[in-house]
Amino acid sequence: MGGVGQGCVFCEIVEGERGAHLVMDMPDVVAFLDTRPLFKGHTLLVPRVHYETLMDLPGEFLGPFFERAQRIAGAMESVLGAAGSFVAMNNRVSQSVPHLHVHVVPRNRKDGLRGFFWPRQKYESDEEAADYAARLSAEVGG
Repeated sequence: MGGVGQGCVFCEIVEGERGAHLVMDMPDVVAFLDTRPLFKGHTLLVPRVHYETLMDLPGEFLGPFFERAQRIAGAMESVLGAAGSFVAMNNRVSQSVPHLHVHVVPRNRKDGLRGFFWPRQKYESDEEAADYAARLSAEVGG
């Protein structure tokens, strides 16, 4: 499933066909500033190979990929002076570009960003929560 995505904006950045402010340029990943940042320094980390979602990313690349995200999150604090960071990924829903990418956003207390951007829900009962947990656990082998 990996390769170069036809008409993919992120593949164009990876290939050098589209300009971007690069933060990391390594054999396996490229990271660049988001053009519409939540806060200055908001960085997108993408694999060089076109994978659409987290489920498409080969298992052996998970550790190295997230090690790169960890390094960027650390730089948010050490270089930008942020108190912390927000690290997030969408899969299909709300994924504006269908190329796997991780958002690493510098955060500070009282910066105006309030948790998640959607309303929270409650389970109807402990039994309903247990049912969801059991179904997911059966699938992931946990």
